Amino acid sequence: MLIKQAPSAEAPLQLLLEADPSLDAIARYLEHSICHVATIAEKTVGAYVIQPIGGGVHELMNIAVDPAYQRKGIGKRLLDHAIATVRDAGARRLELCTGTFGYQLSFYQRAGFRVVAVERDYFLTHYDEPIYENGIQHKDRLRLALDY
Repeated sequence: MLIKQAPSAEAPLQLLLEADPSLDAIARYLEHSICHVATIAEKTVGAYVIQPIGGGVHELMNIAVDPAYQRKGIGKRLLDHAIATVRDAGARRLELCTGTFGYQLSFYQRAGFRVVAVERDYFLTHYDEPIYENGIQHKDRLRLALDY
């Protein structure tokens, strides 16, 4: 698998929609972000988007793996790459946001991220359509951080 930086204009939008169902939100943060794309045999299988937010802090805005390639370690490799890329750039912290339950939360916690804030009703006020996972509606959003 090859992971390389790609211009934001060439970000795989359909893939990023796997992790964030709002095309408007993706378009907004892509403007000020750096996108990395993972390929296997020239097929895009994953991507992540990082945005510098100042003071040595970067935010992982999106990380997604093609459903046909999930559960094969690609997400972990993408996250490890993102962590290393930001650390090597001199950042002191990498932050991200996710729902209050589900696979994603434990995925990030296994990588060492810790909860630093709860944003109540985030998914209720920022998305037009409700977001459900395993029959439960996402309401609040967690902000997690990994300090270097």
